[in-house]
Amino acid sequence: MTTPHASTSPRTGATVPQSGLHPVEWLCELLGTAIVLFVGVSAICFDFGSASPIRALPISERLLLTGLIFAGTGSLIAISPLGRRSGAHLNPVVTLAFWTQRKVHWHDLLGYLVSQFAGAIAGTLAAHALWRNQAVSVSDGLTTPAAGVPDVLAVAVEAGMTACLLLAIFFMTSHHRTARFTPLLLWLLITVLVWQLAPVTGTSMNPARSLGPALIARNLGRYWIYVLGPLLGAATAAALFSLARHTEVLTTKLFHDPRYHSTMGTSLPTGRHHPRSGPAPTRAL
Repeated sequence: MTTPHASTSPRTGATVPQSGLHPVEWLCELLGTAIVLFVGVSAICFDFGSASPIRALPISERLLLTGLIFAGTGSLIAISPLGRRSGAHLNPVVTLAFWTQRKVHWHDLLGYLVSQFAGAIAGTLAAHALWRNQAVSVSDGLTTPAAGVPDVLAVAVEAGMTACLLLAIFFMTSHHRTARFTPLLLWLLITVLVWQLAPVTGTSMNPARSLGPALIARNLGRYWIYVLGPLLGAATAAALFSLARHTEVLTTKLFHDPRYHSTMGTSLPTGRHHPRSGPAPTRAL
């Protein structure tokens, strides 16, 4: 059963993570992840496919375009109604990272992870069905280390990028003045990481993003790199963030809208229902 209202801590007034089933949030997360993978794999087909209309451009320029589209889609999801409801984690390690900050109940942890992996597979399948030979020519957007890159180095690069991503999220969501700008920063950060480091590992930072293409392309041989690396990055980010005294994550939403209900822990104002269910509160960030 879905808990209708968030519990409130008597000491801080902040809402605490809720137990129970939250199908609306989980569905939003599934759809958001599916859209990101569909658009992202489509962008890879357009930029690097065998019939790409821009194959004459330098690889660096095509990587920059891919990063802008891939990351930009995630940021647009974050500010959409889907993202405002679920938080637009779209990545298992983002949810895990918030869980380390005691902002996520284990019910939501499992629900979000299942939704993210299912969404990634669905989005990749949809892109494969649409682009067919073009998708096959880019291995359905498969992430794999470049030739000559040792597995240990690939894990380290993925861990480092993931730690940077999560620290950016932690610090942006730890202040009410910066929280709403998180999607913009992530768009820029992920774009740069794709642009500069995709030639090394493919720039995943997301086990769900890598699983979808790996399954569809039937190439799971080095998928473990894209699980271990991000997990190590998440652990590193959590450890480093704990050193920042008097700093606490205020919201698990990448774009916090006070009109939207939250099932996770937050110190920012939230609505009790979806905006269509009642009037919006007057408080803002």
